[in-house]
Amino acid sequence: MARYTGPRDRLSRRFGVALFGPSKAFERRSYPPGQHGLRGGRRKKSDYAVALGEKQKLRFQYGLLEKQFRRYYEEAAKRRGVTGEILLQLLELRLDNICYRLGFGNSRTASRQLVGHGHVRVNGRKVDVPSYQCRPGDVIDVVDKPSSKQLVLRMMDLTQAVPLVEWLVIDRDNLRGTVARVPTREDIDPIVNEQLIVELYSR
Repeated sequence: MARYTGPRDRLSRRFGVALFGPSKAFERRSYPPGQHGLRGGRRKKSDYAVALGEKQKLRFQYGLLEKQFRRYYEEAAKRRGVTGEILLQLLELRLDNICYRLGFGNSRTASRQLVGHGHVRVNGRKVDVPSYQCRPGDVIDVVDKPSSKQLVLRMMDLTQAVPLVEWLVIDRDNLRGTVARVPTREDIDPIVNEQLIVELYSR
């Protein structure tokens, strides 16, 4: 299962946003890394560099490698509608992201591990593929094992202050969530300008 294993806070500082969730290190030093970071004396970025940065931010936010991310873009480009918004929807409907949105994990990385280790079911069937594409009406719950439930309950204690997104419905007592509908761009509130990513891949 390929994933990024490099320095995370350095990446967040480079892009100026907490890509991997809350970070005290990023809060203390939110300026770019390197000896010139505090001065901010970097030259103006080209249009290509800005678009590339937007793509990298979105890719790292969801924990994807370049080949995976490109496949999502190609799938979005085939579908009818606004390509950028469809790309965001495909990423949001990944099983690991939905577990993160439900509070089953306090980060997308933790949620990805939760799914990969077989602690999650979709419509009553165990699914251990983090990239599994959920659909409206799908029910996501925790497998009926004490260890799995204890793990998720511990995570939900950490994430109970995080507001739930409107396109998901959660039953905290039964550790169950339902995909009510496909999220809109307003629901997702992305940290990037997805149109620049579409233009980057369309070159």
